[in-house]
Amino acid sequence: WAMRQVVGQAALSAPEFFWFTDADIAHAPDNLRNLVARAEEGHKVLVSLMARLSCRTAAEHFLIPAFVFFFDMLFPFGAANDPKSKLAAAAGGCMLARRSALEAAGGIDAIRHNIIDDCALARVLKAQGPIWLGLTNRAVSLRPYEHLADIRKMVTRSAYAQLGNSPFMLLGTLAGLFIVYIAPVLGALFAMYYVQLAAYLAWIIMAVMFQPILRFYRLSPLWGIALPLIGAFYAAFTLDSAIQHWSGKGGMWKGRAQAEKQA
Repeated sequence: WAMRQVVGQAALSAPEFFWFTDADIAHAPDNLRNLVARAEEGHKVLVSLMARLSCRTAAEHFLIPAFVFFFDMLFPFGAANDPKSKLAAAAGGCMLARRSALEAAGGIDAIRHNIIDDCALARVLKAQGPIWLGLTNRAVSLRPYEHLADIRKMVTRSAYAQLGNSPFMLLGTLAGLFIVYIAPVLGALFAMYYVQLAAYLAWIIMAVMFQPILRFYRLSPLWGIALPLIGAFYAAFTLDSAIQHWSGKGGMWKGRAQAEKQA
């Protein structure tokens, strides 16, 4: 609603772009200039930056890098940025949208029923032209997540909506998380011979894949060993998100349940 009011007012001066950013995001002085330059290159209709999230507390060390890691698995940045791919994604903390494309897509009203509004905006705008999403240090989130419960709330608000509120997608996701993250640990600890060797190899591979995001957040590479446990927490959060939806509390935001408003 707030975005709709601002867009309606700002459109009176016919700007070329709208810059949407959260109030708790700190930007480098030249960030807007860089966003516009990237948008002008190839006439992109949406340029978005995933802000560097707060990663100071023990809970943040444990779960925040994995949040970005899993997001990139769901929405590979390369595919989102590929005009030939139908996949679209954006990060709501920092989005520069071309006004003409937004108006052609139906304006902010086009995403009014979506809990995951940033990715919804990316979908409708990618139908109008190329988009780009990147990970950055030039935009930093000031919102702390001091406790595990804070991160759980962030994830459960939209996890089940991301699965289309589908029980079958939920079962598939939980099964996939178990096979990819939990099964190798069980095999490494309790299996024998070649099965145990393969399980250790899978564990090592997932730890290696986790290293780039750990370096981005300047954390010890040893956190890669904990990825199976981290994956188990995210599986529990996803299940919790579905339970909240079924109980009529899905999409809780500022004391209001929004899931029932999904189109």
